[in-house]
Amino acid sequence: MEMASTDMRTTLVVLYGGRSAEHDVSRVTAAHVLRAVDHSAFRVVPVGISRDGEWTIDESLVALLDAGAHGLPAELTVGGASTSSSVIATTAATGPVVVLPLLHGPLGEDGTIQGLLEVLDVPYVGSGVLASAAAMDKGIAKVILAQQGIPQVEWRTFHIDAITPRTIDEAIDFLGLPLFVKPANMGSSIGVSKAKSHEEVREAVAKAATYDEWIVFEEAAHGREIEVAVLGNLRPEASVAGEIIPSREFYDYEDKYIIDGARLEVPAHLDAEASEEVRRLAVRAFAALRCEGMARVDFFYEENGRGFLCNEINTIPGFTPISMYPKLWQATGVSYSQLVDTLVKLAIERHSRKRRNTDR
Repeated sequence: MEMASTDMRTTLVVLYGGRSAEHDVSRVTAAHVLRAVDHSAFRVVPVGISRDGEWTIDESLVALLDAGAHGLPAELTVGGASTSSSVIATTAATGPVVVLPLLHGPLGEDGTIQGLLEVLDVPYVGSGVLASAAAMDKGIAKVILAQQGIPQVEWRTFHIDAITPRTIDEAIDFLGLPLFVKPANMGSSIGVSKAKSHEEVREAVAKAATYDEWIVFEEAAHGREIEVAVLGNLRPEASVAGEIIPSREFYDYEDKYIIDGARLEVPAHLDAEASEEVRRLAVRAFAALRCEGMARVDFFYEENGRGFLCNEINTIPGFTPISMYPKLWQATGVSYSQLVDTLVKLAIERHSRKRRNTDR
């Protein structure tokens, strides 16, 4: 007779891959997270989502993880036995289940996966549906932050059908040149261009429109790039601030993931007053969008001008050991494995709190 499992560890379902243009970034992130997880505390089940939306469990990865993740590849693939999203609700043999979504970009970071997990009634790491959707849409996030008095660069948001030569002229008159053109719903600087002329703006719009139908035009700020990691639910805390020093004209996808030329200064060289100010602003921005769990808040810093200007909030930030979010917490005194453990506890706490407000 088969013995019942006595494994009472929390089952951590790591979702990776996904259907967005950030699929590859997600696979690299997941591999690093799987290495860092405390396998004595968690039973880890990696669930890959292909570019076509197929959910799979790679049984060979499961076997490696059960043995302690030795020999885990540097980058995960998506493959194995076909399954469905319902696997999340039935993965645990005896203990609790928590889902860690490492899906960057649309159909992962934008509230869609979070909504599915809410329907399945499963605790998950990170922000809920509203905050995820609002933070993912740069245009909507800017409206909310402006209403809450969070300083930002100037911007304009348009639907692609409303962008005409006259619209472009008006945006240039208001924002000046150069300016940035971005797809509203995309991360990792994918589809982002710095345009220095009317012709480059038109080309940038065409590029951004391959990723989203909503396009954001932004003033080009002339300041340092400062980032702060935020952790928590109802009482979030901010890490020390860090600084990105790009090796290229701006911190684009190639600089982040291909040539790895940017320099990270952790902590950033800020005086005590400026450091406290940007940390307060980060927590305010986090709360304004109703984020929970984790987020990285990015700023421009015009030292002799407007001060700190919020650029964007990332609710599923890069999570490799060399990514800014875990590096900021490490500099604040929280190790990588402790960070994962804290995020799981926050997910369980929020799920329990929300259950009290329902009929379940």
